[in-house]
Amino acid sequence: MKAYRTGMNQLLASDDCDRLLAGDVGLVCHPASVNQQGLQSANLLRHRVGDRLRCLLGPEHGFWGSAGAGISVCDATHPEWGIPVYSLYGDVRPGLQALAEMDVVVIDLQDLAVRCYTYLHTLRQVLETVAKKSGRVIVTDRAVPWSRCIDGPMLDSAFRSVVAPIEVPLVYGMTPGETARWIVEALQLNVDLVVIPADYERTMTMTECWPTWVPPSPAIRSWQCAACFPVSVFTEALPHLDCARSTDWAFRILRADWLKTAAMIEALNSHQLPGMKCAIHKNEASGREEGIELQVLDVSTCQPIYASIVIVYELMRLHGSNQIWSVEGVRPDWFDKLMGTDQVREALLAQQSPDMIRAAWLPSIAEFRQLRQKHLLYAAGAEAC
Repeated sequence: MKAYRTGMNQLLASDDCDRLLAGDVGLVCHPASVNQQGLQSANLLRHRVGDRLRCLLGPEHGFWGSAGAGISVCDATHPEWGIPVYSLYGDVRPGLQALAEMDVVVIDLQDLAVRCYTYLHTLRQVLETVAKKSGRVIVTDRAVPWSRCIDGPMLDSAFRSVVAPIEVPLVYGMTPGETARWIVEALQLNVDLVVIPADYERTMTMTECWPTWVPPSPAIRSWQCAACFPVSVFTEALPHLDCARSTDWAFRILRADWLKTAAMIEALNSHQLPGMKCAIHKNEASGREEGIELQVLDVSTCQPIYASIVIVYELMRLHGSNQIWSVEGVRPDWFDKLMGTDQVREALLAQQSPDMIRAAWLPSIAEFRQLRQKHLLYAAGAEAC
């Protein structure tokens, strides 16, 4: 088994590095943009190109990764280097103008390969902006937790948004570099795209790729949070169902005063969900039982969106549709945006089984799997669904 090295490692060691990084350079990154030794990509790139690193740009949560979900981040100045630090998230984005002024834009973002995780939107945004001047984008690639899975409905173009920026399944199984190749072809962008592959194989384990996990966003505090994110992200639309977002267990727990926890766990496990199981979660400090613990055991066989549909289906069956969809604060429109379609919610309300709902998206997944093949940089290996 080879030793994992990020695309930034590979770029800086390349004989073509100086040619590729000629001119003024901008870097899109965040705190999880580190190599295997924990060194920040911004520092590594600054060491290589010096003052030609003209600006830093951050996605949602900002360059420093401290802003909450959906919060606009103010532009700033780097305290040591004196260069601007722009946000690419929010209504006012002078960072887009800065992108257009760079000779080279480097993107090094730790992503999850889940469509509603907004770094996919940032990737598209950068590629489209730089394409307007036919500039160069270098994507320094890196592993993603969900590189071996394709699951969930294809985006219906009527539901395109920041959390659904390109027409791929909800879990799309591509690294940032592979995704960039897909976007450039799908949108026919006139951009000089250079993808620097990581030294990576899809069969590598979590500990091989992330010996120390660095949160790519405030709630994804562990690899386990990343694994559970696509399973329980639907709770953003059902705020009366707590997913422990402000804790180290974010997206790994489902809890509510009204939740029939034991009955739900029994029902969920009866579906024999591939690659995962559900159990009672006990508070480590108090020993009290606090909801359902989601345990993703194998990301190569897990079907996370199917699992999320099973969860909603059983919530409705055991608690009633009104308890799930008619409580104050529920956001059906946001559920649809996360899913990229209203067909899933409508099927659930029509009491269709999870297997029937999943069957509806399997043809589009099969077509997508064929279309994405030429964009893959790493052997696919065995994949879920």
